[in-house]
Amino acid sequence: MNIALFLEMAAQADPDRIGLVCDGKHWSYGELDAAARGACALIRASGAGHVALLDESSEAAVIALFGAALAGVPYCPLNYRLADADLAALLGRVAPALIVGDARRVQQLSGDAGHIVYPRSEFTLAALEAVVDEQAECDPGEGVCIQLFTSGTTAAPKAAILAHSNLVSYILGTVEFGSAEESEATLVSVPPYHIAGIAALVSSIYAQRRVVLLPAFAPEDWLKLVEAEKVTNAFVVPTMLGRIIQALDKGVRADIGSLKAIAYGGGKMPLELIHRALDLFPETAFTNAYGLTETSSTIALLGPEEHRAAHRSDDPKVRARLASVGIPLPTIELAIRGEDGEVLPAGQPGEIYVRGDQVSGRYKEKSALDAEGWFPTRDAGYLDEDGYLFLAGRADDVIVRGGENISPGEIEDLLLTHPAIADIAAVAVPSLEWGEAVGVAVVVRGGFAQPDADEIRSMVRARLRSSRVPEVVRFFPSLPYNEMGKLLRREVKKLLAA
Repeated sequence: MNIALFLEMAAQADPDRIGLVCDGKHWSYGELDAAARGACALIRASGAGHVALLDESSEAAVIALFGAALAGVPYCPLNYRLADADLAALLGRVAPALIVGDARRVQQLSGDAGHIVYPRSEFTLAALEAVVDEQAECDPGEGVCIQLFTSGTTAAPKAAILAHSNLVSYILGTVEFGSAEESEATLVSVPPYHIAGIAALVSSIYAQRRVVLLPAFAPEDWLKLVEAEKVTNAFVVPTMLGRIIQALDKGVRADIGSLKAIAYGGGKMPLELIHRALDLFPETAFTNAYGLTETSSTIALLGPEEHRAAHRSDDPKVRARLASVGIPLPTIELAIRGEDGEVLPAGQPGEIYVRGDQVSGRYKEKSALDAEGWFPTRDAGYLDEDGYLFLAGRADDVIVRGGENISPGEIEDLLLTHPAIADIAAVAVPSLEWGEAVGVAVVVRGGFAQPDADEIRSMVRARLRSSRVPEVVRFFPSLPYNEMGKLLRREVKKLLAA
């Protein structure tokens, strides 16, 4: 099954219903479907092996996604924020491609690599004017649907491959067709090259919910769009939610009474922030969605009722669930495994493995699935006795000190309870004696005096093992994050080594 069928179904069910809003322009489902068919004709005529996007979110991105699906060509949105050298490498890996977006930059970085480039408005116009062969058959959707380059927070980006069957499985398992009222709208503000943005787009179209695009996130613009479009649903990353709350605290005013539900994910949510959000939006349903590119988005959810129960509860066990990512989806098998591959009992941390039809686990280079179809996520975590999943960072982030594995998360969670610490990252630093030792990069909260390094060490020594005491403590104005709110630990290591 091809994901383009979702748009076709929405268009046939209600062709005049508004399906997309971007920069004030409204597109009906019928108009989007017609434009996608025109884009399919362009793509097939080009002979390109990929359809790439080098641009912000726009109607052109939506049309390119479904046009590529109809044509049976992988859709590959690229991170336009990358440095030239990194982007040039990715452009070389998808050549020759039909590229929608920054023609000047493509020419500058790729030269005569064979790319066919359309600026955003030109692509949309060409798709609308293309001669569509009504007899041409839609690709059956048996091949690659999406090629996404991973964020590269710990290593060079990998080309993750999602088949149509993976995305279709995820959508059919989580969304009911046509389930949204005509008044419902989803605000999508995450970048188009992230799986969360693609999943939000496709699932909203299948539900026939109006998609409102915010090409470049700013909290003031986000709030204005919620009011103007009477947005009911939104997905944000933790850093976005923090900036929205800061804007409200500074006096930015908007009527956001329409906002029924906020889903969040893509990075670690500080407990202080989600508690504040639950107080500030008492009528809004919050959902924590955990997933990966390789799993076609969400594989575990902490739902609205669990958020409110944990927020109100005096029971430490129930309250602690607000730090979890919830329970695996019914369609997902999940296990925590040790270093030898053994399944670990509740409460014992290890690596998270998942299996299910929505799980690809494939890269252009090779598949990461084992013989039984399990995908090693490289995320560390544990399940409690009730099946709630708690994350403990990336398995690659583990600090190995003298043969002992140390999770950065336990050090970070402890030190974030210090009133003067606003943000912190614990990473491995070289040690002549132990091979690796703990180093911490600290951001001091505004209005507080910088704590002494020995005070930080004493706090860790008093609450954790002595092996967790940081050998290196340095202070910085801020820590490096990517646009999805993920801490760039490799960059933190460079800061501490400088």
